[in-house]
Amino acid sequence: MVSRKRVLVHVGTPKTGTSHLQDVLFRNRAVLADHGICYPAERFDSHFLAALDLMKLNWGGLELEAVGAWDALAEQVRAWPGTSIVSHEILATASRMQVDRALSTLTGDGPTDAGDVEVHVVLSVRDLVRQIPAEWQENVKHRSAISYARFLETITDPERDSRIGTWFWGVQEIPDIVNRWAATLPPERVHLVTVPAPGAPRDELWHRFSQAFGLDGIDLDLTPERANPSLGVPETALLRRVNRKFAPRVDPADYRPLVRELLAHQTLSRRRRSDRLTLPPALHTWAQEVSGTWIEEIRTRGYDVVGDLDDLLGPPPPETWSDPDAPAEAEVAGAAVDAIGALLIEAARLREVEGRLTHELAETRAALDRSYLRPTYRLREKAVHALEHSGVGRGLLALYRRARGRSSRSA
Repeated sequence: MVSRKRVLVHVGTPKTGTSHLQDVLFRNRAVLADHGICYPAERFDSHFLAALDLMKLNWGGLELEAVGAWDALAEQVRAWPGTSIVSHEILATASRMQVDRALSTLTGDGPTDAGDVEVHVVLSVRDLVRQIPAEWQENVKHRSAISYARFLETITDPERDSRIGTWFWGVQEIPDIVNRWAATLPPERVHLVTVPAPGAPRDELWHRFSQAFGLDGIDLDLTPERANPSLGVPETALLRRVNRKFAPRVDPADYRPLVRELLAHQTLSRRRRSDRLTLPPALHTWAQEVSGTWIEEIRTRGYDVVGDLDDLLGPPPPETWSDPDAPAEAEVAGAAVDAIGALLIEAARLREVEGRLTHELAETRAALDRSYLRPTYRLREKAVHALEHSGVGRGLLALYRRARGRSSRSA
């Protein structure tokens, strides 16, 4: 029997190891292709841009780069005869109409099963106890200055009608995400990958991803090159203060490399001794009750679970809790010194680049000046000037330029 073509659509959720997964898939595209698996991407953020395009999301100007990205990705999936993988966590918030368009364009026909195309939905999930502080930190790393207390108040509001509340539950409420992405799929084609509990082996999450995506036995380079590392309490507090004062004055295209990458990911995330962000103890019972209802619903529906559903209950409350809205100022100052140091080093590097480019530009100008002073150049310039003042001369110049294949006005 000829094996059916498969499309595996990984739709999140955020902060569940998705950055590492997508990095591995992108860097190992050739190896995967040799095993009949297509990860269609010409750049590491191709699937992110495709998701922006599918859902028409505004994202600090990146949406302009994303125009047409979903259709281009879907075309590659349709053309591949074997298994294709599509992966990005913001797909979790897609509407039912957007989901129908996504699955229809990926298969070329109906939204879930077009001819010999077998669609699977993969959802990686983590407990709310860890997801809530992680989502607040992601907001801060994307220019927000909202306090932790205000963020918690917003997402616990039963109305869920704020921008932050709508987004948070749109990408975190597991049953709702599955309802939108897999309403017409049989339960065996819905795969939930749970993030292991704290203390599990470091490679356990990858083993679960590998099982869900059918990657077992393929020799892949798992060396991390791109990640979305977490920050501690004082580091996140510092970044929020930077946002409050400077984010309105910094263009998103500059904020991404300078603040999110240089300061947050490359500098502040390396300070591992500071207190970690955690959920306030008073909210633990509520978070675990919500997760408990999700666990029961998942068990009832009979989805394929890779891992342990009890992982979704989360760790117990910490013995001590650090409030990021009232951090230890000495620790914030230490983080600020590291941040200033990183900016100084980057400024010195850019000054060196600027000096080199200035020198190269000066050498180029000098070379042009020398060429203009040559007698042959001045003679050519006089000849062209004379020819341009007669009809016959202009015709000869036009023939000459066409013969040389040049469109400039110089001879």
